Amino acid sequence: MEKILQVKDLNISFHTFSGEVKAIRGVSFDLLKGETLAIVGESGSGKSVTTKAIMRLLPEHNSEIKKGEILFNGKDLTKLTDKQMQKIRGHDISMIFQDPMTSLNPTMKIGNQIMEPLVKHQNMSSHAAKERALELLKLVGIPKPEIRINQYPHQFSGGMRQRVVIAIALACNPKVLIADEPTTALDVTIQAQILELMKDLQKKIDTSIIFITHDLGVVANVADRVAVMYGGKIIEIGTADEIFYNPQHPYTWGLISSMPDMETDDDELFSIPGTPPDLLDPPKGDAFAPRNPYVMKIDLEQEPPFFKVSDTHYAATWLLHPDAPKVEPPEAVKRRQSQFSSIAGTASGDVRLEKSNFPGTKEGK
Repeated sequence: MEKILQVKDLNISFHTFSGEVKAIRGVSFDLLKGETLAIVGESGSGKSVTTKAIMRLLPEHNSEIKKGEILFNGKDLTKLTDKQMQKIRGHDISMIFQDPMTSLNPTMKIGNQIMEPLVKHQNMSSHAAKERALELLKLVGIPKPEIRINQYPHQFSGGMRQRVVIAIALACNPKVLIADEPTTALDVTIQAQILELMKDLQKKIDTSIIFITHDLGVVANVADRVAVMYGGKIIEIGTADEIFYNPQHPYTWGLISSMPDMETDDDELFSIPGTPPDLLDPPKGDAFAPRNPYVMKIDLEQEPPFFKVSDTHYAATWLLHPDAPKVEPPEAVKRRQSQFSSIAGTASGDVRLEKSNFPGTKEGK
Protein backbone atom coordinates (compact mmCIF):
# COMPACT_ATOMS: atom_id res chain seq x y z
CA MET A 1 0.00 0.00 0.00
CA GLU A 2 1.01 3.59 -0.59
CA LYS A 3 2.85 5.34 2.25
CA ILE A 4 1.24 8.74 2.73
CA LEU A 5 3.42 9.80 5.68
CA GLN A 6 6.87 8.64 6.82
CA VAL A 7 8.54 9.57 10.10
CA LYS A 8 12.22 8.65 10.11
CA ASP A 9 14.52 8.67 13.16
CA LEU A 10 12.77 11.64 14.77
CA ASN A 11 14.58 13.19 17.75
CA ILE A 12 13.03 16.13 19.62
CA SER A 13 14.34 17.97 22.66
CA PHE A 14 12.95 20.66 24.95
CA HIS A 15 15.35 23.13 26.49
CA THR A 16 14.33 23.87 30.08
CA PHE A 17 15.87 25.54 33.12
CA SER A 18 16.75 22.06 34.40
CA GLY A 19 18.46 21.04 31.16
CA GLU A 20 17.68 19.32 27.87
CA VAL A 21 14.66 17.01 27.95
CA LYS A 22 15.11 14.38 25.23
CA ALA A 23 11.39 13.89 24.69
CA ILE A 24 11.49 11.92 21.41
CA ARG A 25 14.38 9.55 20.79
CA GLY A 26 14.59 7.93 17.37
CA VAL A 27 10.91 7.47 16.50
CA SER A 28 10.19 5.94 13.07
CA PHE A 29 6.90 4.79 11.54
CA ASP A 30 4.91 4.87 8.30
CA LEU A 31 1.26 5.77 7.76
CA LEU A 32 -0.42 3.98 4.87
CA LYS A 33 -3.17 5.45 2.72
CA GLY A 34 -6.62 4.81 4.20
CA GLU A 35 -5.41 3.14 7.42
CA THR A 36 -5.81 4.00 11.09
CA LEU A 37 -2.60 3.89 13.11
CA ALA A 38 -3.08 4.07 16.88
CA ILE A 39 -0.21 5.36 19.02
CA VAL A 40 -0.68 4.27 22.63
CA GLY A 41 1.24 4.73 25.86
CA GLU A 42 1.16 6.39 29.27
CA SER A 43 1.07 10.15 29.67
CA GLY A 44 4.54 11.50 29.01
CA SER A 45 5.55 8.74 26.60
CA GLY A 46 5.82 11.17 23.66
CA LYS A 47 2.61 10.53 21.72
CA SER A 48 1.35 14.09 21.47
CA VAL A 49 4.81 15.59 20.95
CA THR A 50 5.34 13.30 17.97
CA THR A 51 2.07 14.28 16.30
CA LYS A 52 2.45 17.99 17.10
CA ALA A 53 5.84 17.80 15.39
CA ILE A 54 4.06 16.49 12.27
CA MET A 55 1.79 19.56 12.40
CA ARG A 56 4.76 21.78 13.33
CA LEU A 57 2.86 23.00 16.39
CA LEU A 58 5.66 22.61 18.94
CA PRO A 59 6.59 25.76 20.91
CA GLU A 60 9.32 27.59 19.04
CA HIS A 61 10.97 29.12 22.11
CA ASN A 62 12.17 25.88 23.72
CA SER A 63 11.67 22.93 21.36
CA GLU A 64 14.11 21.63 18.76
CA ILE A 65 13.95 18.86 16.19
CA LYS A 66 17.49 17.56 16.65
CA LYS A 67 17.38 14.98 13.89
CA GLY A 68 15.02 13.10 11.61
CA GLU A 69 12.60 13.55 8.74
CA ILE A 70 8.82 13.82 8.42
CA LEU A 71 8.01 13.08 4.79
CA PHE A 72 4.62 14.01 3.35
CA ASN A 73 4.04 13.98 -0.41
CA GLY A 74 7.79 13.84 -0.88
CA LYS A 75 8.37 16.96 1.23
CA ASP A 76 10.25 17.00 4.53
CA LEU A 77 7.92 18.95 6.83
CA THR A 78 10.77 19.73 9.22
CA LYS A 79 12.39 21.87 6.52
CA LEU A 80 9.32 23.92 5.53
CA THR A 81 8.78 27.53 6.55
CA ASP A 82 5.80 28.57 8.69
CA LYS A 83 4.13 30.05 5.61
CA GLN A 84 4.51 26.78 3.70
CA MET A 85 3.14 24.81 6.68
CA GLN A 86 0.08 27.08 6.87
CA LYS A 87 -0.95 25.78 3.45
CA ILE A 88 -0.69 22.17 4.69
CA ARG A 89 -2.34 22.52 8.12
CA GLY A 90 -6.09 22.12 7.85
CA HIS A 91 -5.90 21.39 4.12
CA ASP A 92 -3.73 18.26 3.84
CA ILE A 93 -3.19 17.41 7.52
CA SER A 94 -5.80 18.21 10.18
CA MET A 95 -5.91 17.63 13.91
CA ILE A 96 -8.68 16.91 16.41
CA PHE A 97 -7.55 18.06 19.85
CA GLN A 98 -8.37 16.48 23.20
CA ASP A 99 -10.72 19.09 24.70
CA PRO A 100 -13.36 20.40 22.30
CA MET A 101 -14.26 23.34 24.55
CA THR A 102 -10.75 24.80 24.34
CA SER A 103 -10.50 23.92 20.63
CA LEU A 104 -13.52 26.06 19.73
CA ASN A 105 -13.67 29.86 19.88
CA PRO A 106 -16.41 30.71 22.42
CA THR A 107 -17.06 34.09 20.75
CA MET A 108 -17.70 32.72 17.24
CA LYS A 109 -20.75 30.94 15.92
CA ILE A 110 -20.21 27.29 15.03
CA GLY A 111 -20.95 27.93 11.37
CA ASN A 112 -18.26 30.59 11.06
CA GLN A 113 -15.68 28.29 12.64
CA ILE A 114 -16.42 25.53 10.12
CA MET A 115 -16.48 28.01 7.22
CA GLU A 116 -13.09 29.54 8.12
CA PRO A 117 -10.84 26.77 6.69
CA LEU A 118 -13.09 26.44 3.63
CA VAL A 119 -12.67 30.12 2.79
CA LYS A 120 -8.96 30.11 3.58
CA HIS A 121 -7.86 26.84 1.93
CA GLN A 122 -10.56 26.21 -0.70
CA ASN A 123 -11.17 29.85 -1.69
CA MET A 124 -14.91 29.29 -1.33
CA SER A 125 -17.40 32.13 -1.28
CA SER A 126 -19.29 32.70 1.97
CA HIS A 127 -22.45 31.21 0.48
CA ALA A 128 -20.67 28.05 -0.78
CA ALA A 129 -18.79 27.68 2.51
CA LYS A 130 -22.05 27.89 4.48
CA GLU A 131 -23.64 25.20 2.30
CA ARG A 132 -20.60 22.98 2.85
CA ALA A 133 -20.71 23.67 6.60
CA LEU A 134 -24.32 22.47 6.69
CA GLU A 135 -23.29 19.30 4.83
CA LEU A 136 -20.49 18.70 7.33
CA LEU A 137 -22.80 19.15 10.32
CA LYS A 138 -25.15 16.57 8.82
CA LEU A 139 -22.20 14.29 8.07
CA VAL A 140 -21.06 14.24 11.71
CA GLY A 141 -24.59 13.69 13.01
CA ILE A 142 -25.59 17.12 14.33
CA PRO A 143 -29.42 17.33 14.36
CA LYS A 144 -31.18 20.42 12.95
CA PRO A 145 -27.97 21.84 11.38
CA GLU A 146 -29.87 24.85 9.97
CA ILE A 147 -30.44 26.01 13.55
CA ARG A 148 -27.21 24.74 15.06
CA ILE A 149 -25.02 26.52 12.52
CA ASN A 150 -25.95 29.88 14.10
CA GLN A 151 -25.32 28.79 17.70
CA TYR A 152 -22.26 29.17 19.93
CA PRO A 153 -20.10 26.38 21.48
CA HIS A 154 -21.62 26.79 24.96
CA GLN A 155 -25.01 25.80 23.51
CA PHE A 156 -23.67 22.34 22.58
CA SER A 157 -23.08 19.29 24.78
CA GLY A 158 -19.58 17.82 25.10
CA GLY A 159 -20.25 15.10 22.54
CA MET A 160 -21.80 17.58 20.09
CA ARG A 161 -18.83 19.94 20.48
CA GLN A 162 -16.49 17.09 19.64
CA ARG A 163 -18.55 16.36 16.52
CA VAL A 164 -18.17 20.02 15.52
CA VAL A 165 -14.39 19.82 16.01
CA ILE A 166 -14.36 16.73 13.77
CA ALA A 167 -16.41 18.63 11.16
CA ILE A 168 -13.86 21.47 11.18
CA ALA A 169 -10.99 19.00 10.84
CA LEU A 170 -12.70 17.28 7.90
CA ALA A 171 -13.77 20.48 6.15
CA CYS A 172 -11.07 20.34 3.46
CA ASN A 173 -11.02 16.53 3.11
CA PRO A 174 -7.51 16.15 4.56
CA LYS A 175 -5.29 13.28 3.52
CA VAL A 176 -4.15 12.78 7.15
CA LEU A 177 -6.29 13.26 10.25
CA ILE A 178 -4.58 13.30 13.65
CA ALA A 179 -6.92 12.60 16.58
CA ASP A 180 -5.23 13.44 19.90
CA GLU A 181 -7.26 11.56 22.55
CA PRO A 182 -10.55 12.87 21.09
CA THR A 183 -12.76 10.85 23.44
CA THR A 184 -10.96 11.32 26.78
CA ALA A 185 -13.32 14.02 28.10
CA LEU A 186 -16.47 12.14 27.05
CA ASP A 187 -18.57 9.54 28.85
CA VAL A 188 -18.49 5.94 27.65
CA THR A 189 -21.69 6.12 25.58
CA ILE A 190 -20.66 9.28 23.71
CA GLN A 191 -17.14 7.91 23.37
CA ALA A 192 -18.47 4.87 21.51
CA GLN A 193 -20.55 7.12 19.23
CA ILE A 194 -17.54 9.30 18.35
CA LEU A 195 -15.37 6.26 17.60
CA GLU A 196 -18.07 4.78 15.37
CA LEU A 197 -18.45 8.15 13.65
CA MET A 198 -14.74 8.32 12.90
CA LYS A 199 -14.80 4.81 11.41
CA ASP A 200 -17.72 5.71 9.16
CA LEU A 201 -16.19 9.02 8.08
CA GLN A 202 -12.89 7.37 7.21
CA LYS A 203 -14.68 5.09 4.75
CA LYS A 204 -16.56 8.00 3.20
CA ILE A 205 -13.63 10.39 2.67
CA ASP A 206 -10.78 7.83 2.44
CA THR A 207 -8.47 9.63 4.86
CA SER A 208 -5.62 8.19 6.94
CA ILE A 209 -5.91 8.56 10.72
CA ILE A 210 -3.33 8.73 13.49
CA PHE A 211 -5.22 8.03 16.71
CA ILE A 212 -3.50 9.02 19.97
CA THR A 213 -4.66 7.40 23.22
CA HIS A 214 -3.44 6.01 26.54
CA ASP A 215 -6.24 3.42 26.54
CA LEU A 216 -5.73 0.28 24.47
CA GLY A 217 -9.40 -0.60 24.84
CA VAL A 218 -10.44 2.54 22.97
CA VAL A 219 -8.66 1.47 19.77
CA ALA A 220 -9.56 -2.23 19.84
CA ASN A 221 -12.26 -1.71 17.22
CA VAL A 222 -10.73 1.29 15.43
CA ALA A 223 -7.07 0.66 14.63
CA ASP A 224 -5.54 -1.25 11.73
CA ARG A 225 -2.07 -1.03 13.28
CA VAL A 226 -0.87 -0.09 16.76
CA ALA A 227 2.41 1.52 17.85
CA VAL A 228 3.24 1.35 21.57
CA MET A 229 5.38 4.23 22.90
CA TYR A 230 7.42 4.40 26.08
CA GLY A 231 10.07 6.86 27.19
CA GLY A 232 10.07 8.77 23.91
CA LYS A 233 10.45 5.64 21.77
CA ILE A 234 8.25 3.19 19.91
CA ILE A 235 8.89 -0.12 21.64
CA GLU A 236 6.40 -2.34 19.77
CA ILE A 237 4.49 -2.00 16.52
CA GLY A 238 2.23 -4.37 14.62
CA THR A 239 -1.28 -4.94 13.36
CA ALA A 240 -4.09 -4.58 15.88
CA ASP A 241 -4.47 -8.37 15.92
CA GLU A 242 -0.79 -8.86 16.71
CA ILE A 243 -0.62 -6.25 19.46
CA PHE A 244 -3.80 -7.39 21.20
CA TYR A 245 -3.47 -11.14 20.74
CA ASN A 246 0.27 -11.73 20.53
CA PRO A 247 1.95 -8.86 22.44
CA GLN A 248 5.67 -9.33 23.01
CA HIS A 249 6.92 -6.40 25.11
CA PRO A 250 6.41 -6.49 28.89
CA TYR A 251 5.22 -2.88 28.77
CA THR A 252 2.48 -3.83 26.28
CA TRP A 253 1.55 -6.67 28.66
CA GLY A 254 1.26 -4.09 31.43
CA LEU A 255 -0.98 -1.79 29.38
CA ILE A 256 -3.31 -4.67 28.50
CA SER A 257 -3.33 -5.99 32.09
CA SER A 258 -4.24 -2.54 33.47
CA MET A 259 -7.51 -2.50 31.53
CA PRO A 260 -10.42 -3.19 33.90
CA ASP A 261 -12.95 -5.83 32.91
CA MET A 262 -16.32 -6.98 34.22
CA GLU A 263 -14.73 -9.70 36.35
CA THR A 264 -12.20 -7.42 38.07
CA ASP A 265 -12.79 -6.46 41.69
CA ASP A 266 -11.93 -2.95 42.84
CA ASP A 267 -8.96 -4.23 44.84
CA GLU A 268 -7.62 -6.26 41.90
CA LEU A 269 -6.98 -3.41 39.46
CA PHE A 270 -3.51 -3.80 38.00
CA SER A 271 -1.10 -0.91 37.61
CA ILE A 272 2.44 -0.86 36.26
CA PRO A 273 4.74 -0.23 39.24
CA GLY A 274 7.19 2.65 39.23
CA THR A 275 7.25 5.79 37.09
CA PRO A 276 8.32 6.65 33.55
CA PRO A 277 12.01 7.49 33.02
CA ASP A 278 13.46 10.96 33.54
CA LEU A 279 14.28 12.11 30.02
CA LEU A 280 16.58 14.82 31.34
CA ASP A 281 18.95 11.90 31.84
CA PRO A 282 17.71 8.95 29.73
CA PRO A 283 18.69 5.50 31.04
CA LYS A 284 21.61 3.66 29.50
CA GLY A 285 19.83 0.44 28.58
CA ASP A 286 16.15 -0.38 28.20
CA ALA A 287 14.12 2.56 29.54
CA PHE A 288 11.50 0.14 30.87
CA ALA A 289 14.03 -1.96 32.81
CA PRO A 290 13.37 -0.44 36.31
CA ARG A 291 9.66 -1.34 35.98
CA ASN A 292 10.07 -4.65 34.16
CA PRO A 293 9.32 -7.75 36.30
CA TYR A 294 11.30 -9.83 33.77
CA VAL A 295 14.37 -7.55 33.77
CA MET A 296 17.72 -9.07 32.80
CA LYS A 297 21.25 -7.77 33.25
CA ILE A 298 21.52 -6.85 29.61
CA ASP A 299 18.45 -4.60 29.95
CA LEU A 300 20.45 -2.35 32.28
CA GLU A 301 23.45 -2.23 29.97
CA GLN A 302 22.26 -2.17 26.36
CA GLU A 303 19.23 -0.75 24.63
CA PRO A 304 17.37 -3.58 22.86
CA PRO A 305 17.05 -3.43 19.06
CA PHE A 306 13.81 -4.26 17.27
CA PHE A 307 13.34 -8.01 16.94
CA LYS A 308 11.17 -9.24 14.10
CA VAL A 309 8.11 -11.23 15.20
CA SER A 310 6.46 -11.20 11.75
CA ASP A 311 6.66 -9.12 8.59
CA THR A 312 4.40 -6.54 10.24
CA HIS A 313 5.24 -7.03 13.93
CA TYR A 314 8.40 -5.80 15.70
CA ALA A 315 9.24 -5.39 19.38
CA ALA A 316 12.26 -3.91 21.15
CA THR A 317 12.77 -6.32 24.05
CA TRP A 318 15.69 -8.60 24.94
CA LEU A 319 13.12 -11.30 25.81
CA LEU A 320 12.97 -12.01 22.06
CA HIS A 321 16.69 -12.77 21.90
CA PRO A 322 17.36 -16.49 21.19
CA ASP A 323 19.31 -16.80 24.47
CA ALA A 324 16.61 -15.22 26.64
CA PRO A 325 14.28 -17.31 28.83
CA LYS A 326 10.90 -18.22 27.40
CA VAL A 327 8.35 -16.15 29.28
CA GLU A 328 4.65 -16.01 28.52
CA PRO A 329 2.36 -13.03 29.16
CA PRO A 330 0.68 -12.77 32.58
CA GLU A 331 -2.72 -14.36 33.11
CA ALA A 332 -4.29 -10.90 33.22
CA VAL A 333 -3.30 -10.38 29.58
CA LYS A 334 -5.05 -13.59 28.55
CA ARG A 335 -8.20 -12.56 30.41
CA ARG A 336 -8.28 -9.14 28.77
CA GLN A 337 -7.82 -10.62 25.31
CA SER A 338 -11.34 -12.02 25.45
CA GLN A 339 -12.57 -8.41 25.32
CA PHE A 340 -11.08 -8.01 21.85
CA SER A 341 -13.09 -10.80 20.23
CA SER A 342 -14.51 -8.34 17.71
CA ILE A 343 -11.09 -8.09 16.07
CA ALA A 344 -10.98 -10.71 13.33
CA GLY A 345 -8.13 -13.03 12.53
CA THR A 346 -6.26 -13.15 15.81
CA ALA A 347 -2.59 -13.98 15.82
CA SER A 348 -1.83 -17.18 17.68
CA GLY A 349 1.41 -16.87 19.60
CA ASP A 350 3.22 -20.00 20.69
CA VAL A 351 4.79 -18.68 23.89
CA ARG A 352 5.56 -21.06 26.74
CA LEU A 353 6.67 -20.49 30.31
CA GLU A 354 9.87 -22.27 31.16
CA LYS A 355 11.48 -21.88 34.58
CA SER A 356 15.02 -20.78 33.91
CA ASN A 357 18.07 -19.66 35.83
CA PHE A 358 19.04 -17.39 32.93
CA PRO A 359 21.65 -15.05 34.48
CA GLY A 360 20.24 -11.71 35.52
CA THR A 361 16.54 -12.57 35.64
CA LYS A 362 14.76 -11.97 38.89
CA GLU A 363 13.68 -15.59 38.86
CA GLY A 364 17.32 -16.64 38.72
CA LYS A 365 18.56 -14.40 41.52
